[in-house]
Amino acid sequence: MRISKRFGLNRSQAELDFVDVDTNRDTPLFVDPHFLAQRSDQWSIRASQSVRSFFGYFIGLLSQGELDEARSLFDHLHEPNETCLGLSRKRPQGNGIGEEDAQNIFDSLAQSEAVKTGVLEDLEDCRIFVKGIDKDKTSDMTTNIIRGHLIAYTQQQCALWGIPLTTASPSGFCWDAGSRSWENFYTDNLFVGDHRILLIPKAIVSYSKQHTSQQFHQHFVLNFLQHEHLRMRSALVQTRRRKNGSVREFVTKKDLVGKGDAAFDKDFLASFTKAHPKVFADFKQAPRTRSGSIPIESFIDNDVAGISAYLQERLKAIPEGRDNATEYHRTATGILDFLFYPHLISPLIEREIHDGRKRLDLTFDNAATDGFFLRLHQVSKVTCPFILIECKNYSSDLGNPELDQMAGRFGPNRGEFGLMLCRTIQDHELFLQRCRDTFRDNRGLILPLTDDDLLEALRKRAEGAAMPLEDQLSDLYRAVALA
Repeated sequence: MRISKRFGLNRSQAELDFVDVDTNRDTPLFVDPHFLAQRSDQWSIRASQSVRSFFGYFIGLLSQGELDEARSLFDHLHEPNETCLGLSRKRPQGNGIGEEDAQNIFDSLAQSEAVKTGVLEDLEDCRIFVKGIDKDKTSDMTTNIIRGHLIAYTQQQCALWGIPLTTASPSGFCWDAGSRSWENFYTDNLFVGDHRILLIPKAIVSYSKQHTSQQFHQHFVLNFLQHEHLRMRSALVQTRRRKNGSVREFVTKKDLVGKGDAAFDKDFLASFTKAHPKVFADFKQAPRTRSGSIPIESFIDNDVAGISAYLQERLKAIPEGRDNATEYHRTATGILDFLFYPHLISPLIEREIHDGRKRLDLTFDNAATDGFFLRLHQVSKVTCPFILIECKNYSSDLGNPELDQMAGRFGPNRGEFGLMLCRTIQDHELFLQRCRDTFRDNRGLILPLTDDDLLEALRKRAEGAAMPLEDQLSDLYRAVALA
């Protein structure tokens, strides 16, 4: 049974920022440290820094011969059952690293040519160079290392959706970069029965198919060796006469593997990388090895039109007024998650009092790699690492007090951009003029979105538009900044 059903959220996966896992079986998705390191949102950056902190320290201990201390660190990288991700077909069992498996993997690392030669620097490269390690193992190791970040994320999502937590329960071991040690503490955890659950942002999971040893060997190592053998005119060079009489020289990858001592082997890849580090650097930066967030269509079985119609009806059914502020807030959050995924992630409710009738503040992490939110930061120079959002379920037009309230939340670290969501605006030009005044006074950029804007965007999304609100936001920005 999925998280949303267990806790009666009445929300689809399209509205939820986390992977809505079935707690009775593993979902074949992975936390890929290579993909995590590529991401530019604040949550991913902090999580990736923890991974680099642990692995840098661990590899340093191995390189210095401090095997006992290295082994004691590695002992905590075992079977993270809490995410329900991985390869198990039955109840989640942590398909990654059991005690015996951990011993074998540690020995592989300690004896690896990649460690001896110093080419192993990042956790994601273990699956390239170390025998016995592939995507399930690196995903499990990463999950253990970033457990503290995942606990905080789980708590935030549970606060947003009203999911109850078990208080004062053990955290499990979390890596602390400051002390370079594993810490265990009491905190609030999500449990399903006696099974602790960690929620995972859907934007950070992947199928983990790009950054592989096979990709490196087939498309980078062998390509390089083909050119080298041609340059040296080795015995592996063959010729073929074209129809126009010219001669083509070539080296086959089959010959490189069978006759040229370039058969696939992880120790060979480590030795090759030691001799030719630029080839591996090119591999890590190549577009073909860079992952992207899994399309929302894959999470919802391509039912974009159905989800769009469902969200339209849900929004229209919410009465205006304070008594329905929480429902409006959560529905708007789900719509924004659906419309802006994967550009906006990790919605965080900051404060909710009196059953949602006062001050419903929300932020998303800005994870955009293109489009409006990236241009706003890079081109327009509007600071926006986070997107601040106010949801006002009012029956009357908003005024200066609401704008002042949002402007007061801006700051150098939080950003200077916000979205003001409301049901309707009768005098749209007057509200835009108030937004202009705020912008010209250097108090931040605020853009309004009404029900009509959201409903139209949902209709366009059903028709195939990928980011249907971006043109609307661009037009609003010009109306505020250039008028």
